[in-house]
Amino acid sequence: MLRTFSFSSVAPMMDWTDNHYRTLACLITRHAWLYTEMVVAETIVHQKDNLDRFLAFSQEQHPIVLQIGGSNLENLAKATELANIYGYDEINLNCGCPSGKVAGHGCFGVQLMLSPKFVGDSMRAIAANSDVPVSVKCRIGVDDHDSYNELCDFIYTVSSRSPTRHFIIHSRKALLNGISPAENRKIPPLKYEYYFALLRDFPELQFTINGGINCINEVDAARRQGAHGVMTGRAAYNSPWSLLGHVDSRVYGELRTGLSRRKILEQYQIYGDSVIGKYGPNKPNIRQVVKPLLNLFHSEPGNGLWKRKADAALHHCATIKSFLEETLQAIPDAVLDSTLPETKTSGGTDIFTDAIFLLPPPYKSREHQVLCA
Repeated sequence: MLRTFSFSSVAPMMDWTDNHYRTLACLITRHAWLYTEMVVAETIVHQKDNLDRFLAFSQEQHPIVLQIGGSNLENLAKATELANIYGYDEINLNCGCPSGKVAGHGCFGVQLMLSPKFVGDSMRAIAANSDVPVSVKCRIGVDDHDSYNELCDFIYTVSSRSPTRHFIIHSRKALLNGISPAENRKIPPLKYEYYFALLRDFPELQFTINGGINCINEVDAARRQGAHGVMTGRAAYNSPWSLLGHVDSRVYGELRTGLSRRKILEQYQIYGDSVIGKYGPNKPNIRQVVKPLLNLFHSEPGNGLWKRKADAALHHCATIKSFLEETLQAIPDAVLDSTLPETKTSGGTDIFTDAIFLLPPPYKSREHQVLCA
C-alpha cells in the first residue's frame, strides 16, 4: 500500500516535533504529513505499560508517521506491533541521524546505511508487524561511502529485501567523525542531483526530497521538477505561519479562509491547559507547551518584545491562558488578526535547476553482488 503523492511533510526532529508542535502544526495545516520525534524501539518495548506518553496523539494530527530508531530486529518488530493500536499512517525507520549518541557507537541512525542488507531485513520485520506502509529516511551517503552507485546499492538492497517503497532522501551525506549534528546539516554539500537521479533509476519507488528547503516557493520548485514528495525541517519550525500556512493552498489546492493567529492561539490554549502536568509532575510543563509558539510571529512587528515578555512570563505563569494574556499585548491586533496573504510562485532562480543538468550516469544494479555480498 502506497501513499497518495505529491505531498508536503514536516521532518522528524528530536526535541522539536513533539505532540505540542504537531498540535500547533495541524491547527495551521490540515494536509501536511507530520512525523513524530524518533522513538527508540527499546523504549516502546520496555515502556509498554506507559505507551501513551510516547505514542499517543490526537486524531487531528492525521496524516502522521511514527519514526522508530533501533538496530535489534526483535525489538523493531515488537515496537511496531505495539504501535499498531495507535493508528499511525506510516512507520518510518531512522537511517539518517548523524548524532554521535545514535550513530557513533554503531547502533543505528545513519550508521545503518553501511549495512543495507540488515536495513532490508529490519524493514521486512517492521512491515510484517505493521498495519500500514513503511518507509526509510536516509542520507545520500556516509563519510567516504558517498558515491551515487553506493546510494543506489542501498536503495536497491532495502527495496529488494522488504516491502519498502518509500524513501525520504536527505540530500547531504553524513560525516560521523569531527563535526556535530548541526554542522552535518550545513557542511556536507547538498547534492540534489542524487535525488533526481533516483527518480530516473527507480521508477517503481517513491522518493521524498529533504534538506535545505526553506520556504513554500522552494517546495513548489521541487514539485515542478518532479519530486514525489517534499519534506521541510527547521524552516517549518522556525517559520510555521509563513511556511505551513501556505501548504494547504499551494500544495493541495485547498484555501483556508479566515485563518488567523489569534484563532490558532485560542484553540492551542485549550489544548495546552488540558495537558500541562498530564503525565505527572512537570511532564509536560508550561515551558514545553509554550515552546512551539515562540516562532509564530517570526519577522512580524512586536516579535522581539513578545519573546522578551514570554521569557519573563514563563517564570511564573501556570497556565497557557495566563501566559497569553500577559504576553500577547506585545503583538499588534493587525498582526494577530491578519490572514495569510496569497503567494505567487517565485520568479527567481529555481534551486533545483542545476541538479537536473548534473545527474550522475544511470545506475546499473549489481544484483548478485548487492544481494549476496
